[in-house]
Amino acid sequence: MADSPAQFRGQARLPRFAAPLRYDLRLRPDLAACTFTGAATIAVAVSAPTRFLVFNAAELNVDRASVRFQDLVPSEVVQFEEDEILVLGFDRELPIGEGVLTMDFTGTLNDQMRGFYRSKYVYNGESRNMAVTQFEAADARRCFPCWDDPAFKAKFKLTLEVPSDLVALSNMPVVKETVTGPIKTVHYEESPLMSTYLVAIVVGVFDYIEGSTSEGTKVRVYTQVGKTNQGKFALDVGVKSLDLYKDYFATPYPLPKLDMIAIPDFAAGAMENYGLVTYRETALLYDELLSSASNKQQVAITVAHELAHQWFGNLVTMEWWTHLWLNEGFASWVSYLAVESLFPEWNNWTQFLDETTSGLRLDALAESHPIEVEINHASEIDAIFDSISYDKGASVIRMLQSYLGAERFQKALASYIKKYAYSNAKTEDLWAVLEEESGEPVKDLMTTWTKQQGYPVIYAKINGDDLELEQAQFLSDGSSGTGMWIVPITSCCGSYDAQKKFLLKNKTDKMHIKEFTASQSYDGKKNIWIKLNIDQTGFYRVKYDDELAAGLVNAIKAKKLSLMDKIGIVEDSYALSVARKQTLTSLLRLLNAYHDESDYTVLSHVTSVCLSISKISVDATPDLNKDIKQLLINLLLPAAIKLGWDPKDGESHLDVMLRSLLLIALVRLGHNETINEGVRRFHIFFEDRKASILLPDTRKAAYLAVMRTVSTSNRSGYDALLKIYRETAEPQEKSRVLGSLSSSPDKDIVLEALNFMFTDEVRNQDSYYILGGISLEGREVAWTWLKKNWDHVLNTWKSSSLISDFINSIVSPFTSEEKAAEVSEFFASRMKPSFERALKQSLERVRISAKWIESIRSEPSLGQTVQELLQGQL
Repeated sequence: MADSPAQFRGQARLPRFAAPLRYDLRLRPDLAACTFTGAATIAVAVSAPTRFLVFNAAELNVDRASVRFQDLVPSEVVQFEEDEILVLGFDRELPIGEGVLTMDFTGTLNDQMRGFYRSKYVYNGESRNMAVTQFEAADARRCFPCWDDPAFKAKFKLTLEVPSDLVALSNMPVVKETVTGPIKTVHYEESPLMSTYLVAIVVGVFDYIEGSTSEGTKVRVYTQVGKTNQGKFALDVGVKSLDLYKDYFATPYPLPKLDMIAIPDFAAGAMENYGLVTYRETALLYDELLSSASNKQQVAITVAHELAHQWFGNLVTMEWWTHLWLNEGFASWVSYLAVESLFPEWNNWTQFLDETTSGLRLDALAESHPIEVEINHASEIDAIFDSISYDKGASVIRMLQSYLGAERFQKALASYIKKYAYSNAKTEDLWAVLEEESGEPVKDLMTTWTKQQGYPVIYAKINGDDLELEQAQFLSDGSSGTGMWIVPITSCCGSYDAQKKFLLKNKTDKMHIKEFTASQSYDGKKNIWIKLNIDQTGFYRVKYDDELAAGLVNAIKAKKLSLMDKIGIVEDSYALSVARKQTLTSLLRLLNAYHDESDYTVLSHVTSVCLSISKISVDATPDLNKDIKQLLINLLLPAAIKLGWDPKDGESHLDVMLRSLLLIALVRLGHNETINEGVRRFHIFFEDRKASILLPDTRKAAYLAVMRTVSTSNRSGYDALLKIYRETAEPQEKSRVLGSLSSSPDKDIVLEALNFMFTDEVRNQDSYYILGGISLEGREVAWTWLKKNWDHVLNTWKSSSLISDFINSIVSPFTSEEKAAEVSEFFASRMKPSFERALKQSLERVRISAKWIESIRSEPSLGQTVQELLQGQL
């Protein structure tokens, strides 16, 4: 074993005795046959005695006769498919130093949206294939043999042979092109040192528009022919972001050019390939007439996120996937910084709390995971591209920046980028630089947030003149975990003028209230309020005692709190209610304090809590459900009536987003007037698609309204939506329709919508729109459908993020222990690592809902409170 190729099986990472220095790659894709041929010449440094070379290759046929290292012919060429490695064994030890490895290979342009794959598009009325790469995390090995690990940085020199009428793009600019008949050979400049997962190639028919940064870097947006006007917004954001990051990181953009391109079939949202960033169309294209305001915002955030990676990720790269969060959490955080600077009127940092909320919700599951996850095999990597790496990662960075101060934080980051440029870094390396620059105990503080999963809830209560604090791990199932954190506590009393900051290092601590209320003495007066975690910069929840909670409700009514604090209070209260740490009764009383709220950022959280309450009450208190829905409708209606369906002159971007949010919520809550108006407008729009009666921002609400009225015996609305889907070429419009089709209360229609996903009319990347829209009435039929079609789903949606969508969307809405047991039993013999985490999390959500329902049913005054609040609203 010791001296055979088999010794390299089952390892998390490749051995270190040989490393690539430069790749010279020649690739020739055949877009009609969907295959490609390639030749690799790799300069390899052998650093320790060995007779083996071990590297990655998957789904490639390497021509064994072509393999050479210097003048040596390998005596063994063994492929271990489950490990995706190729082992070359030689008869004698390899010379130490640099040698050249050469080989020829062939592969398939697959349809799985990973590796070197094909994407379909229509050009001049005919369907065509383009060739695209998506290598993150570990799929470069599907395109060429390589050391497919981020720490093996090397230089890349690519040559492509493609049909001469096509555009062929890669990371670097073209050095020269030679045309021989129908084929052209394109040679690209050699890249700087980079990781394999950032190499990119796109071949197809495209148009582009171009701009340039203040330093003269050329920036282009490539689109399908005829769509360049939809790339203007992204181009503008891209150019400005590059300028902004150059200053923020105190380092110029590292490459000679930057291309951004829209790809019709794309599994993720976008991918930060060095110098050639790929996007799904909805994340790059924006059309003034056809796109919604929220879509505009998504484009800005996505572009800013991917371009931040050109420094944080591409120039300085994580050492291994355990540190993925360094890439993703950081790029998520800094994208808000960029967009806040470009569009201050969007109130972007307040919207950032959407990310924090999503991180807090996932991380309150026992089946969550730490930010830093040990990765023991390539097959486990995909599962960590989740809300913990991105949203919790970004939120703890915001918490640290807020604790250290913006200026100190920025200086330290710039030092970190300079120190590790063109190499790799671990999480600890970042902490070390921040600690050195700031003199604060960054490593001790942050290790508690990245190495252990979960977060604390801080119990706050008044005892005489003291505010007593106690931390315990917060879990949505109501249990208490054993975690302990170093928590940056911020607090204020009665106003934001005097704020107090300190680190809670132990289980309990107390503060003398006089410490931060210089201006007034606290004597339990009702008009004094105390708020912890100011502006929600900390990644934790707060549970106030009754007296403090009442003070905050009064402060909300008296409009004393910041937008972020209003959001924090409602989100914490909802989470505590689910975890049975406070009653639904008290949550409804709190929500009532928001009845004259008109801010989009606050109402986006209030509506999401309202919709969750409405859903749980269907199962928990069916007899009260109608009244609870009415209560929630009354809460949202005043703001919705004020905005109406039609845009008003001079209204803000956030008002446009709020209109859409409220109309959708009212339709989902079953508000008849909104549903009827949506249906009325839809019919006019359906007859004349140019009618201004239904603009992109209100269409989703109207489509959902139509689907609420659709049934097997009255299906014209469903057919009309399908007709719109088939007639539009706009990906945003397609996604709006898909997100509505499965929302009908009729089970047969839900089933029809789910089966529609299996037709070639729906791109695999878009399945999650249909899955995300399933009505409560359709839960059971969707589960039966999933069981029946499980093998087909597993074979068609190879990417683990797409497979996880099926499980999350279909399993999580259930609310009984029996259903959880039934789902567990079905998957017991079908488990795979790619979706194991998603399944466990979904089952945990079902059990949490079941416990919450039990607790709601035992609340003595719930019915009476609902009646009182309904009367009070009149």
